[in-house]
Amino acid sequence: MKRYQKKRIEIIIEAPMQARVTGLLDRMDATGYTVVPAIAGKGREGIWTREGQVSDASRMIMILCITDGAHVDEILDPLFELVSRHIGIVTVSDVEVFRTDHF
Repeated sequence: MKRYQKKRIEIIIEAPMQARVTGLLDRMDATGYTVVPAIAGKGREGIWTREGQVSDASRMIMILCITDGAHVDEILDPLFELVSRHIGIVTVSDVEVFRTDHF
């Protein structure tokens, strides 16, 4: 089966930033994204967990976006400006997809 090269952008950020990040992806004509809860993790500041959180203020989410490699930089530049002032990380990796017309 034929596979196509794409880029996967992963954004882990505080839940209150979701609308701003997805709004940016919409404005940058990203063809789609998925938002999932981040349950727990460990970073520079140590271990964290959603357990016991009473509001979204300190919850984390992960936003996944797969796009054509030609669009990565035009998405990443404004995304970095937005995310750099908040807790979170952005990663970019190579992926293969089967249905290129979806991305």
